[in-house]
Amino acid sequence: MRWDYVHPKGKVWLSDGKQHYMLLPDDNRVEYGPMKETDDLRAPLAFLLGKLHFEKEFRNLEERPEAGGALRITADPKSDTLPYSHVEFVVSADNHILEVKVTGFDKSLMDYHFDQEKVNIPVDAKMFQFKAPPGVEMVRTEQ
Repeated sequence: MRWDYVHPKGKVWLSDGKQHYMLLPDDNRVEYGPMKETDDLRAPLAFLLGKLHFEKEFRNLEERPEAGGALRITADPKSDTLPYSHVEFVVSADNHILEVKVTGFDKSLMDYHFDQEKVNIPVDAKMFQFKAPPGVEMVRTEQ
């Protein structure tokens, strides 16, 4: 999986299935480690990959209609061991995730918007092979 961020410009999160890499150009640093240890799998990625089960992991589930037949779902985690305190999803009428908004315990907000989804398009495998830019600091993440 590869995510190229609009803000901050140049930030890239990439996984080749075994390792994950986060290029932080403003810090001239790459954080990396085994995929199974990534903190970035915590919330939006975990939801998108189907790693979380709403009934088991959330309480206070609420849904309300949005424009165009979409549905906004909000919930709080049942456990305080998860790295977030509140989640929101907007799901289209045809069950595509349009938005994932995650509030961390530190009140940080991760807000992901998805549009123009394309399924099974051909991509160059090199897009998923990480090559660090010259001069960046490589930092292994620890759990």
